Amino acid sequence: MSPAISPRVPRLPRAVALPLLATGLLLGGGCAALGLNHPASAPHPLPTPDRPAPASAAPRRADGSTLSDEQARAALITPTDLGAPWTATRGAATWRDGLLKSRTTAGECQRLLDALYSDELLGAPARVAVGLDDTGTEAQLRFQIGARRPADVDAVLAWLGEMPVRCARFTATTQLGLLEDVQVRSALLPEVGDARQGLRITCAATDPEGRRSLLTMDVAAVRVGEDAFALTNAGLGDVPNEATQAAVQIGALRLADIRRQGRAEV
Repeated sequence: MSPAISPRVPRLPRAVALPLLATGLLLGGGCAALGLNHPASAPHPLPTPDRPAPASAAPRRADGSTLSDEQARAALITPTDLGAPWTATRGAATWRDGLLKSRTTAGECQRLLDALYSDELLGAPARVAVGLDDTGTEAQLRFQIGARRPADVDAVLAWLGEMPVRCARFTATTQLGLLEDVQVRSALLPEVGDARQGLRITCAATDPEGRRSLLTMDVAAVRVGEDAFALTNAGLGDVPNEATQAAVQIGALRLADIRRQGRAEV
């Protein structure tokens, strides 16, 4: 007999500490707002005999990024960014296989379920990734830097934007044979980066004994110049949204800051 999924009692949302000032990311007053500033860049001067051409830029990867592997890792968020009770992950949550691994006949919606389960929201394996656990609610947040060209990322963002219409509500069956009621709707994100898309997804299942389980998942994908990141924040019950908002804002500001540092070092 397949094991039944025990229901979890949703916990009340908690305030999420946002030690943004401690990160050193908000330099001056301009970055304190949700949006990133995009100052106009002056063209490089033409080289002359007494003024040689500037040093060549950092090698560009096939995905368009100029970040080194070390810089990409430095762009990941940390438990300190979100504050207690977030810690480094202890491993995959049991609900991943119990509720997130499922099948549907609702066309494009299967692609969405597969992307969520495989952690490939941007359509390819992550370049670098980190997992965090909320020890109070047992939610998990996964943050990853993508490895795709900007045009490909924009195509994924457009596709995600269609999901609240094309997959607003559908049924799926878990590998344990439980029938799920899946709902997808748009979610607002901080005005950061160059392009972004957010979703809130719920999967409600009932086992043969009538016990109900609810998986709630925040989804976000953001492009910052030639680089992009995606995150999921999911758990049983009603997952507080504050950590998602904080992770999106901090992640975009940090990625933009590291990109600026990289250009300054050239």
